[in-house]
Amino acid sequence: MSSTSIKRALVAGAALLIATPALGLTFPFGAPAKAPAAQPSAGPAAASTAPANAPAQRPKPTKATPEQKAEAERLDPLGRAAFWAREVDIDPADNDARLKLAKALRALGRNEEAGAAADQVLVMQPNNYEALLESARAKVAGNQGFYAIDDAQRAAALQPNDWRPVSLLAVALSQSERDQEALAAHQKALALAPNNPATLTNLGMYYATHGDAAQAEPLLRKAADMPGAGAQERQNLALVLGLEGRFDEAERLERQDLPPAAVTNNLAYLHATTDTVRPHTWDSLRANQ
Repeated sequence: MSSTSIKRALVAGAALLIATPALGLTFPFGAPAKAPAAQPSAGPAAASTAPANAPAQRPKPTKATPEQKAEAERLDPLGRAAFWAREVDIDPADNDARLKLAKALRALGRNEEAGAAADQVLVMQPNNYEALLESARAKVAGNQGFYAIDDAQRAAALQPNDWRPVSLLAVALSQSERDQEALAAHQKALALAPNNPATLTNLGMYYATHGDAAQAEPLLRKAADMPGAGAQERQNLALVLGLEGRFDEAERLERQDLPPAAVTNNLAYLHATTDTVRPHTWDSLRANQ
C-alpha cells in the first residue's frame, strides 16, 4: 500500500492558479479580404478616400449551457479542469465554476492551485460554505493541514451538524501534530455520522497510525461493509490486516479492487514491512500518512 493510499484514507470524504491558462475557444478565420483600392473623387469637394475594411473580429465566447455543464462533469479530471477554466475565463465572477475547477485540480493532484481557486471564491464570498470545505480539502490533500484548520473551523461554525468540516478539522489537527484535539474531532465527526464510511475510516486510520490496531480494525471493517463503501475503504482494511501479518485476508481484499501486479507489489511491501519490529511498523505507517 503506497503512502498516497494512506494519505487518501485520512482525507476520505472529509473525501491551479499558479498560472492556469485561460482555455478560451479558438475559431478559424481566413486572412482578411484585401481592401479595395481608393478611387479618386470626381470633384474637388470629395477628396477623401473610402476607409479600408476593418479586420474580422472573433465572436465573444459564450458560457456553456446547463446541458454542456452536466456533460463536462462526466469527463476525466483533466477534461473537467479545462472546461471549468474556460468558464472562469469567460466569467470571472462565476464562483460555481471556480469551485468545480478547484475540485478538478485537486483530483489531478494540483493541490496548491486547487486551494488558490477556492480561496479566490472566499475573497468574494468569505462565508461560502462549499469554498471553505474545498479550500480545507486542498490544503489537507497537500499535507498542509495547519493552514486548513481555520477554514474547517469556520465551516463547522456555519453548519455545526455537518460531519464534513469536523472530519476535515480532525485530519488537519492530526497533520499539525495536535493529536488529542484530532482524536476528539474524529470522535465528534463519527457521532454526527455514525454509519458513514468516511467517518469510520478516518477514525480507524487515526488509531492505526497511533499503533492501536485493536481499535482500528473494527472501525475499518465496519466501514468496508457499509453500503456506500468502495475500494478505498477495503484497501485501508487490507493495509491494517497486512501490517498485522494477516496476509491471506489482506490479499483477498486487495484482489477485489487492484490488478495482479499492484497486489503483488503491495503484498511484497507488507511482507517487507512486517519483517521489522511491530512498533517500527506502526511508526512507518504514521510517517506515511
